[in-house]
Amino acid sequence: MSIQSEHHQDEEKLAAAKAAVALVNDHDVVGLGTGSTATFAIQELAARVKNGLQIKGVASSVKTATLAISLGIEMLELGTVSHIDISIDGADEFTEDLTLIKGGGGALFREKIVASLSKNSIIITDASKKVTKLGAFKVPVEVVPIAYQYVVTQIEKLNGLTKLRLNGAETYLTDNHNYIVDVDFGLINEPGKLSVDLNQIDGVFAHGLFVNLTAQIIMAKEGSLIKFTKPK
Repeated sequence: MSIQSEHHQDEEKLAAAKAAVALVNDHDVVGLGTGSTATFAIQELAARVKNGLQIKGVASSVKTATLAISLGIEMLELGTVSHIDISIDGADEFTEDLTLIKGGGGALFREKIVASLSKNSIIITDASKKVTKLGAFKVPVEVVPIAYQYVVTQIEKLNGLTKLRLNGAETYLTDNHNYIVDVDFGLINEPGKLSVDLNQIDGVFAHGLFVNLTAQIIMAKEGSLIKFTKPK
């Protein structure tokens, strides 16, 4: 990607982030996502807090919590909250029916918990993330280490090509001290069915298919905001 196109994507991400953060109200509990797009939202939210907005945040990763605290956002532990008023996160891929692939940044389990607790789960994105069918981006699967070989074997039975995620020369570890396997399923015709199939594999801690977990997607494209919402 050229520097110019990367700058253009950042402008789109920022525009979508501003639109989402404008929806946050005083005294909301706000779920904060992980990744480059979510970072824009956290920065925008921190600016509103400095201007008097009173909210409490819930982070989807240690990295996000550290950033939010450094910017002056009061944080709650994820395990202590029973509901989240609004959450803002990015996506690696999405379709118009609000089905997503997430987890490129490794925080898929906590991101899924945040989305599940949210009354209003909002995804912000630039136009490059919209696809007709999911699957060009590999599906991250978080795996309990002692079940790694078993899980890989079961995923291969689902016609997935697996690759263990590395961090340099070492195996990548999530905040939950698990592995991530990035799986190429090709284009995914039935993400809902694949989600169920992956959930049934013992040793799968979480996977990056987000089905029926999103209320709205705000996509910035060429100076405009396009919104995709959950059918009534």
